[in-house]
Amino acid sequence: MRTLLKILSVAGLALIMAVSPAGAKSKKSGGDAKIKFTERSYDFGLIDENGGPVSHEFEFINEGNGNLVISDVRTQCGCTRPEYPKNPIAPGKKGKIRITFLPQGRPGSLNKTATVYTNGKPSKSQIQIKGRVAPKK
Repeated sequence: MRTLLKILSVAGLALIMAVSPAGAKSKKSGGDAKIKFTERSYDFGLIDENGGPVSHEFEFINEGNGNLVISDVRTQCGCTRPEYPKNPIAPGKKGKIRITFLPQGRPGSLNKTATVYTNGKPSKSQIQIKGRVAPKK
């Protein structure tokens, strides 16, 4: 009876380890993800304050050999809004992160950074938008 209990305990522990997040990550991704942007900075040039929101898409590729997951994209203020893929990006596949800037009430120089958090290498990257907002007339 004791031997059976030990065998069941070991089998249960092995099952728990097999389905744990750490074990699942290595099986799902099959390796390490690696994000590489085609550009890290974009200059809008002169933006009209009354012209409404402006957006730019930053394209990236997963150069790793595991699935790339973007967990979050954080911007510096409420005047910039990120949109990013919620599903994993397979190795060799591309994706886009859209950053939208709201110029209303923000005349002058524009220099905003968005921080991208991933499960890959690097785990934290930055992309940037620049420009100048022409005041409304």
